[in-house]
Amino acid sequence: TSSSQILKKGWAFLHLLLVVSVTQAEELVCRRRGDPENPQLSKDGDIVLGGIFSFHSSWKDRQDTYMDKPLPLQCTSLNFRGFQYAQAMLFAIAEINNSTHILPGISLGYKIYDVCGSIARGVTVALASATGNEMVFVPSDVPCTRPVNVQALLGVTSSSPCMAISTVIGPFHIPLISHFATCACLSDKTKYPSFLRTIPSDYYQSRALAQLVKYFGWTWVGAIRTNDDYGNNGMAIFTDTAQQLGICLEYSVSVFRTDPPEKIQKTVDIIKASTSKVIVAFLSHMDMDVLIHELSRHNLTGYQWVGTEGWIFDFQTAAMDRHHILDGAIGLSIPKAHVSGMREFILDVKPLSSSSNELFTEFWETLFSCKLKNSKSSAENQTECTGHEDVTGVQNSFTDMSLMPIFYNVYKGVYAVAHALHNILSCNKTCNSNVQLDPLTILQHIRNIWFTTKEGDEVYFNENGDPAAKYEIINWQPTENGIVDFVAVGLHDASLPADKQLYLQKKFLVWTQNSNQVPLSVCSEKCQPGTRKVLQKGKPVCCYDCLRCAEGEISNITDSITCVRCDPEFWSNERRDACVKKEAEFLSYEEIMGALLTAASLFGTCMTAVVAFIFFRYRQTPIVRANNSELSFLLLFSLTLCFLCSLTFMGRPSEWSCMLRHTAFGITFVLCISCVLGKTIVVLMAFRATLPGSDVMKWFGPAQQKLSVLGFTLIQVIICILWLTISPPFPFKNFKEFKEKIILECALGSAVGFWAVLGYIGLLAMLCFILAFLARKLPDNFNEAKFITFSMLIFCAVWITFIPAYVSSPGKFSVAVEIFAILASSFGLLICIFIPKCYIILLKPEKNTKKSMMGKGAPKSF
Repeated sequence: TSSSQILKKGWAFLHLLLVVSVTQAEELVCRRRGDPENPQLSKDGDIVLGGIFSFHSSWKDRQDTYMDKPLPLQCTSLNFRGFQYAQAMLFAIAEINNSTHILPGISLGYKIYDVCGSIARGVTVALASATGNEMVFVPSDVPCTRPVNVQALLGVTSSSPCMAISTVIGPFHIPLISHFATCACLSDKTKYPSFLRTIPSDYYQSRALAQLVKYFGWTWVGAIRTNDDYGNNGMAIFTDTAQQLGICLEYSVSVFRTDPPEKIQKTVDIIKASTSKVIVAFLSHMDMDVLIHELSRHNLTGYQWVGTEGWIFDFQTAAMDRHHILDGAIGLSIPKAHVSGMREFILDVKPLSSSSNELFTEFWETLFSCKLKNSKSSAENQTECTGHEDVTGVQNSFTDMSLMPIFYNVYKGVYAVAHALHNILSCNKTCNSNVQLDPLTILQHIRNIWFTTKEGDEVYFNENGDPAAKYEIINWQPTENGIVDFVAVGLHDASLPADKQLYLQKKFLVWTQNSNQVPLSVCSEKCQPGTRKVLQKGKPVCCYDCLRCAEGEISNITDSITCVRCDPEFWSNERRDACVKKEAEFLSYEEIMGALLTAASLFGTCMTAVVAFIFFRYRQTPIVRANNSELSFLLLFSLTLCFLCSLTFMGRPSEWSCMLRHTAFGITFVLCISCVLGKTIVVLMAFRATLPGSDVMKWFGPAQQKLSVLGFTLIQVIICILWLTISPPFPFKNFKEFKEKIILECALGSAVGFWAVLGYIGLLAMLCFILAFLARKLPDNFNEAKFITFSMLIFCAVWITFIPAYVSSPGKFSVAVEIFAILASSFGLLICIFIPKCYIILLKPEKNTKKSMMGKGAPKSF
């Protein structure tokens, strides 16, 4: 179709109600095209309001051949709710007409139409109410236009009809105020500029439903919606919000009351096959009734239903649930309301009988299941009724006032229009009836009104034409007589901060199958602290496995998606739900290994002291004097320091202990080896001095021996000073050696300094070993080089073995290896050099003589 044709068709659609005919005397006649639409209820007034309600819920199917003009829609299934809504509108109009405070001197009339639940009929009657059916004669030079017949439209219970009607009447700026159309899409003022409502938008209800589901920990739910704008848009918002809150839908299906039985059965099969135990039902009460009927046939109980205001507080739906499928249902409803006099007015059906005899007859016969005299009803086997029966004695949906909050919404809509008219007409004591009413002006004033009803509720509209969003949380609680009681157990106020919007009294809740325990509906059980969630491949995010956190990682909340690594000084406990401080490990005196090494060190010190005492006691004996007693005492002193320096390696490392242990070890061992080296040189020089003409001993006398020991030791002192100055050892926490422990050790600082100290000790030890080895064949009686050789052999073996053992030993064992090396080498020197002499001094005194020392013996091989 070309753009010009589209424009022509659009223009024809907007002017579908008006046609121009040329009659006699060049007079124009404006009349409505098509069959006239007459209101079911009407009353004249200075200002007329329109009403659109469904007095019937369906219509008879027909097969149009398009050969003849289609017959008017034939409505069926009387709907008492439509009558209640109409009565609420009439009650508000009656109050305003009797009031001296609002629209004084102005009477309101009404024209109320029946749409039978048909969207097409809703559009038709909306246009009819705006233009009327009367023919208007106008001069030839005047355009064929007429003023709007009604100043505002009220009613339309569902969202889809509202969308269609608003699209058509929007360009004319005729206000449409709905009491029950909740689709969030109607808040779009670019599409529906003249639409307003007295019930909150589903944008808030859908989000509130998602928060309610999250509150009870239901993360795995099913969803059923009405297959129209109300259900589809509402469920779309719920789904988006649910995903943000971590809720997953196992299934999402749509139903409609006119669906074939096979489709309804398929929905039931989906519910039966599901694993979720919570069903979110975004349904109108008529669709819910159809679904309940099918669920009852299969006796599908045990599901927790979460509902919207469309059915959650509908007495008719509760009455149909004879198998108690919906017991324990919870959902959102419009807050309870009480309007004085409204219940009595609704039950007074006189306006119905005075306005529409045909409609009243059908209503009365259906209400009392009887047949009036002169009735055209085809029903048989019914009792005859007079038309004066007592309505209050009937128990059905018409006398049920559970929908009073919705009736109150109709009431507030009428008053919103009245207050806008009051402001436009500048009403004080009387209204200025000469003001020309314009739909756009009325619409603008309605958008800006702010008033308080006689019940104390504030009424206003936001920029989208929506009221404030506030809901009661309703719980279906069965009573002893089998009737469901709608109990308010909480509130949801969207105007409050997010963390305060939902308020619930959990102790008053009753759940499905009359249980007091909150139902569980999850795809996977909660992951306890100490575990993390891992998604199952190909499944929603709510389906997961729980994996235990790795060593050194924890999770201390339920359903954690990650495990957090502990700080270096902490480690995970056995349950992996808390970080505990790592055990600090170091070689201490209290543990067995430390105690044994300490005992060995003290034993070596005592043993050295005993040897020193023996040597001091027998210092004048030949064997002591012949072996350079001054160097012997200095060697014993240095050995004492070697034994004691091992103690500095034990205990908690500190800055001073780290510097002391290595330097004390290096200096004392060099002092010790220097003394041994001095004794070895003395032995060699002594035998060389016996050669004829040799004066070598004058170059290595006692003073030179002391200076050599001092010189050798001074070199080590200088190395240690440089080490401590440039990069000294320091206490270090080793986190890498053991995951669950902290190894407290001394870092070397400068590795070059450490190996320089050890290297210098090794150099002296090797030099001493070589010299002692060269002197091994000297006569035994004068020769202690053999014992020095043995001691140096042990010393070098110990320290050569020490290097790989030290490098490979973990934690405190490396310190133990170093202490063991110190003690082993010290005991080797002490035992090899001094024990043989102590044996002679104590046990072989006959050999401790000058003659024995001066005796010549044949050299023995080593």
